[in-house]
Amino acid sequence: MAAHNATHAPDHASDSVRDREIESEQTHLDRVYRRLEEKIHEAEFLMDDAAKRGQVGTPGALAERDAQVFQAGAHLHRLNSEYEDFLFGRIDLLLGKDGKKGPDGAFTSVEPADGAIEDNRAAIAETLHIGRLGVLDAEYSPLVIDWRAPAAAPFYRATPVAPGRVVRRRVIRSKGRKVLGVEDDLMRPEVNATLDGEELPAVGDGALMAALGRARSHTMRDIVASIQAEQDMVIRAPAASVTEVEGGPGTGKTAVALHRAAYLLYQDRRRYAGGILIVSPTPLLVAYTEGVLPSLGEEGQVAIRALGSLVDGAEATAYDPPAVSRIKGSSRMQKLLRKAARGALELAAPAAAAPAEADGAAGADAQLSLEDLFTAPARNGDDGARNGRRTRSRPSRPAPAAPARLRVVAFGGRIELDADELHAIRQSALSGTAPVNLLRPRARRLILDALWTKSGAARRYTDPELAAEAREGFDEDITTEPDFQEFLDAWWPELSPRGVLAAMADERLLGRWARRLLNQREVRQLARSLRRLDSKGHGPLSVHDVALLDELQMVLGAPLRPPRPREADPLDHLTGLEELSTYADRNGGGRSRRERLEEERTDYAHVIVDEAQDLTPMQWRMVGRRGRQATWTVVGDPAQSSWSDPDEAAVARDEALGTRPRRRFTLTVNYRNPAEIAALAARVLALAMPGMESPKAVRSTGLEPRFACVADGDRQTGPPDEAALAEATVAEAERLLGQVDGTVGVVVAMNRRAQARRWLAPLGDRVVALGSLEAKGLEYDATLVVSPAEIADESPAGLRVLYVALTRATQQLTVLSAGRDDPDAAGVPDLLRD
Repeated sequence: MAAHNATHAPDHASDSVRDREIESEQTHLDRVYRRLEEKIHEAEFLMDDAAKRGQVGTPGALAERDAQVFQAGAHLHRLNSEYEDFLFGRIDLLLGKDGKKGPDGAFTSVEPADGAIEDNRAAIAETLHIGRLGVLDAEYSPLVIDWRAPAAAPFYRATPVAPGRVVRRRVIRSKGRKVLGVEDDLMRPEVNATLDGEELPAVGDGALMAALGRARSHTMRDIVASIQAEQDMVIRAPAASVTEVEGGPGTGKTAVALHRAAYLLYQDRRRYAGGILIVSPTPLLVAYTEGVLPSLGEEGQVAIRALGSLVDGAEATAYDPPAVSRIKGSSRMQKLLRKAARGALELAAPAAAAPAEADGAAGADAQLSLEDLFTAPARNGDDGARNGRRTRSRPSRPAPAAPARLRVVAFGGRIELDADELHAIRQSALSGTAPVNLLRPRARRLILDALWTKSGAARRYTDPELAAEAREGFDEDITTEPDFQEFLDAWWPELSPRGVLAAMADERLLGRWARRLLNQREVRQLARSLRRLDSKGHGPLSVHDVALLDELQMVLGAPLRPPRPREADPLDHLTGLEELSTYADRNGGGRSRRERLEEERTDYAHVIVDEAQDLTPMQWRMVGRRGRQATWTVVGDPAQSSWSDPDEAAVARDEALGTRPRRRFTLTVNYRNPAEIAALAARVLALAMPGMESPKAVRSTGLEPRFACVADGDRQTGPPDEAALAEATVAEAERLLGQVDGTVGVVVAMNRRAQARRWLAPLGDRVVALGSLEAKGLEYDATLVVSPAEIADESPAGLRVLYVALTRATQQLTVLSAGRDDPDAAGVPDLLRD
């Protein structure tokens, strides 16, 4: 959801409400950072003073030095680690019942004073900014309230049904020292509040609720009450199990789910100390999510990820055509990836029936260099690791293929396992249920068993103790030989998810692995889509590739790694002693807060899935692995689903959520779209999902959607002239920029998004060009939908995707038709005619 203007009529003044409010918050943030710099200088002075005390050689001075260093260092570390994105919230409060102040300088009263509101009018008595740390000015007045402090509780607990003293709750989105945007929620939209004698402004959804709540009609006020009530029920629902929220466009389901998470976290911080994961379908929606639910000042407390960045070290930047998306997202991929992992391992050795060759020779069926399938070990002097044991770094040249046989010398004779025997051992090892890489110790043990049996030593020892001792020595003699370890490395290499994915680009191999799972056309499409990756699996990934990598990580497993060496504490050099637990250890090894946040967790206490109707079966498996013990909040709308097989996705969703009890809520009121826009979108919904009811729009602007055509709009078939389409798109976007003060979203078919961004780049930041699948969950003051037919025809779910595109605007909608839209004389495309 993009922040939009508080007013809902054209306003060309440069100091718009939104800009003025951002500037006001920027002024306050600048003041906060100046005060933070003063506090950092004070902490640094204390650190320097403590270091000088170490020059006094008495034990008492050293102990005093250590205590002061720890306290000053902890304070300095906290200031530095929370320095980024410091401020994230604000609440404007009514006068309280008493005048008592807490230690943070804020008034302690929860409920408003009698007479604080008279005739729906009130004055704001106190404004509190919420941030990662509490900051007092030189006069000990609060500049920022620590989010954990009691005074900050209303920021999380207040709802329109139980607002307490809160009139306006504001989320402040910033990066570094710059305020990027603000988004308001009005807890009392019916109240005309003033701040310093001026009307309290509202930005974003707060402005919509203010317009509704202050309407003269009692009917409209009743509608506002119903909106507040149904949202409050979701926010305060019991925390256990699964909370499912359905709602059409504009019902506020995303914001409600996120506020619910903040409410739960504040209510039971201990329970959710395991972290909250928020999964959004696109990076654009992540940007909004980061604004609504900030990180709450705790490292790792809240992780906000797009589906395409849910796997550590992977980031989706490519786009798969709909046909390829359907293949990669299907649950069939689960079996295919298991076969591919085992098949990739077998590429490391010759086929069982292949004739024996010289030691170290490649097998006849080897198609890929083994180096392409190995997890790349550390280089530049760093050792790799395998099974917790340090090994030599693998050279950068391709590794030799695995030998066709294994020969060892034991008990004065040579023992040999040929290709057939090695193949049988491999198959026996693979019969285990552990991940492929973790089956390597099993394979190693089976090889030693086979060598021991073939040596005949078991028959020579009748005493069990002597036999056990001889076997132990036998195993040690063989496994300590470098040649045996090199054989094992080549015969059962450590596979990487990226390497296996790259191997699937070989159409012949993929066809073998995908037998009875994919048809030949699907095999060809899948293999071609993976050819954008190099032999090690590096290259542009799609959001569906990321889910495949996650599945492969589970199939392959990650071998144990040696622990990181402990970082030395600079204080060690001052004392000549090494602490058992250093200050660097206690505070994350000196890594920055952002570095620690970016480390992917594998399990969470609560998982929020936004736009859940779009998740494919493979994506549900990926998300489900991160919430095995979690409670869940799942929000979505079946009418907006872009996945072609909802039934298949529902099965995977049920597997991810397990047998946990579920509570279902439905949001029914659309307060984003004017009734005129909602009526047009309802025509598409009737085609996409007959019988599905759209949410009720509760306001009307009197502005009907506009229809326009490109210059060659009379053409009945084929694509429009590119120059004409570009000219018409830019012209309509410019017209909308002149009519609204906020943002304009231009939605095109996915294959046109790069073109549209080039066309619209000169118009500035207020215009956002996006593909149809990127529009989900976002909103703009005005929306331009280009060629509805192209969007509807791009996938089997195209009509549902078009429905989403038509419901993004809070004020004005323009539909631009091209030739294939078959517009009538008024410019209305065939899809949107009655």
